[in-house]
Amino acid sequence: MKAAYRRLLLKLSGEGLAGEDGHGIHPGVISGVARQVKAVHDLGIEIGIVVGGGNIIRGMAAANQGMDRAQADYMGMLGGVINAMALQDALEKIGLSTRVLTALEIKQVAELYIRRRAIRHLEKKRVVIFGGGTGNPFFTTDTAAALRAAEIGAEVILKATKVDGIYDADPVKHPEAKRFDSLTYREVLQKGLRVMDTTAISLCMDNHLPIIVYDLKRKGNLRRIVEGEMIGTLVKE
Repeated sequence: MKAAYRRLLLKLSGEGLAGEDGHGIHPGVISGVARQVKAVHDLGIEIGIVVGGGNIIRGMAAANQGMDRAQADYMGMLGGVINAMALQDALEKIGLSTRVLTALEIKQVAELYIRRRAIRHLEKKRVVIFGGGTGNPFFTTDTAAALRAAEIGAEVILKATKVDGIYDADPVKHPEAKRFDSLTYREVLQKGLRVMDTTAISLCMDNHLPIIVYDLKRKGNLRRIVEGEMIGTLVKE
């Protein structure tokens, strides 16, 4: 089957690599994610991954408890680098060639992010994992995903979550919440839907980057999306 995309950007939250409690790195969970990535890579797709660090520390949450915001955000970036390294290990254990590129210079464990270098790795069919967010405090990893996707020429951002799309309210707390099949960028902003922060949505809108929000936990979803199935919620023009 012909794939719907040639190059994509997968956005993983730190919590998506943790167990049920949302903290730390769960080997079984991260191995499952790696197998889903491999299933897509086997189709010949070029894959970039932005991973957050919320399972280790969330900068904004720490700042709300009294920590300096910039300091907390840098700690969150380092948490994202740790997750990138863990994902790299899981991917390489199942035979994929990978590179971790970080916005912070940590030359002992990763390459410094350079756009042309990232694209070259993708062209060589290496899975490129972007760690450390944008390298700047006050920006989320959602914004980092939108930025990196635009830079590498990705055709779509796939945002993996714990629910099967975008709802008008938290479906865990509100079982009657309505799920959307598709939305425009402006509808997401106007309705205040918290799928990605406003900076990330605006960046996607300016660069005509579609976003698909889907359930990471359901096995095979990632491959089905790449094969063209309508899974989750599509955000586009």
